[in-house]
Parts: sequence; C-alpha cells; structure tokens
Amino acid sequence: MSRIADVFKDKKHKALIAYITVGYPDIEATLNVAALLAESGCDIIELGIPFSDPMADGLTIQHASYQALLNGVHLNNCFETARKIRGRTNAPLVFMTYLNPILSYGTDKFCRDCAAAGVDGLIVPDLPPGELPEFDSAARKYGVDTIYFIAPNSSEERIRKVAQASSGFIYIISVTGVTGVRNSLSSDLGAVISQVRRFTDKPLCIGFGISGAAQAAEAAKLADGVIIGSRIIQLMEEDNHQYEKLRHFIGEIRNTIDKPDGKIRTLK
Repeated sequence: MSRIADVFKDKKHKALIAYITVGYPDIEATLNVAALLAESGCDIIELGIPFSDPMADGLTIQHASYQALLNGVHLNNCFETARKIRGRTNAPLVFMTYLNPILSYGTDKFCRDCAAAGVDGLIVPDLPPGELPEFDSAARKYGVDTIYFIAPNSSEERIRKVAQASSGFIYIISVTGVTGVRNSLSSDLGAVISQVRRFTDKPLCIGFGISGAAQAAEAAKLADGVIIGSRIIQLMEEDNHQYEKLRHFIGEIRNTIDKPDGKIRTLK
C-alpha cells in the first residue's frame, strides 16, 4: 500500500492536506514548515514547484512562486528539498507542478527522480487526463500517484477520464477559478461530489479557497479530505519564521474536521 493510500484506508478519517511553495520564503523555511505541518496533524504535504506562469494559482501562491524563483530555486533544489523532508517525516509528499518543467526535464527521468526523492504523488494542473500517456506510464512504473482535477463545471466525459486516470486521490476544485482565500464554498459543491461518486469510489479531496475551520468542516462533510494552501502561505508571512499562528491554525482545522458533527472547536 502506498503512503497516500494508507492515509485513506480509514474511511472515517478526514485527510488534511497542506500546500507550501518550495523555497518560499527560503529553503530552510520549507523544511521547517513541512515538518511542523506533519507534526501538527497534516496527513499529506503538497510541495509547489516554483514556475514562471502558474496559471492555476491565485495572487498569494503566484507571489510565493515568484519569490522562490528570485531566490534561485530550480527543479533540482525541489528534489533535494523533498529528500530532506522525507528524512524528517513519513507523511506522503506530493509535487504540484506544470507540464513544461516535466517535458523539459524528461518525463521518465522526472518520475524516476520523484520516486527517488520520496515524492508519492504528482499534481499537474495543465495536463488533462489521458493527454500524455507516457506520463501516466512513467508514474506507474515508479510507483508515483497521479492526481487530476475535477472542477464544478467539468463535463461528464472529463469526470470519467479523471476517475479512470487518477490514483491516490482526486482533487475537487471547490470553485471555478484560481487558488486563493475565499469567504465561502460553492453552493453546488455537494452536487458535484454526488456526480463524481457515480463514477468512482476513489478518495475525493476538496481544495481552492478553503481558509478557515468553517469551510474545512463543510468540505470534510462532503469529501474524504481537505486541501489548504493560500491561507498557509499568508500565515507563514505573518509569523515571520516563528509559525505559532500556523501551528494553531492547523491544530484548529484538524480538531474541527475530526469531529463527526463538523462543529468548529477553537483551540485555547
């Protein structure tokens, strides 16, 4: 059983997935925050590989990616950072990247080096399912899960393709658009989840726009996991390398989604 599959083996457990950008504000912060997130109750750590044109990302993550690039962070740094994180935690690691860096690096080599670095899964927002068979083949060869997106406006054909191509879990986008903090989730989200459930029993995790315990609780009632990114980046900026606000935030989210009634538990 893969590390990602192991997270979802208990159907009553709601997975908490946290996104951070590799190299923002620096590599040392990435290492420390990844360890903190795992210690505080995150089940999976999503590591964003900095890219010059992150089309699926909102302003917060775009800024983090831009700053990481200015810091000189490149793909080899990301592999090395993943190796170091793997040495500090057994939590599954997922790379979020774009197609161009994979093609430039070489698809087979990229998947091979992901596995060697301890990376368990890949999210590639600009790669439709089935469009690059050699990517799926290489990922399978090296035991790396492929995680595809379903949006509120995805067609039935798209849902079928994602359900077939995805392994590890399926990423459900809560709202149409890019990542970023929002005040509420889509009112159609329940219907989207129900439609996807018609085609697969693979784990479904909701992301994009989740920024607080109320939204996390709502998402956890509908799906198998909750993904948070932009708010984590914001708290990293506010904490100025201390990360007490971040630790408290993750603890509150974990405490809330662990409760079957979904009520918010504010930590003292």
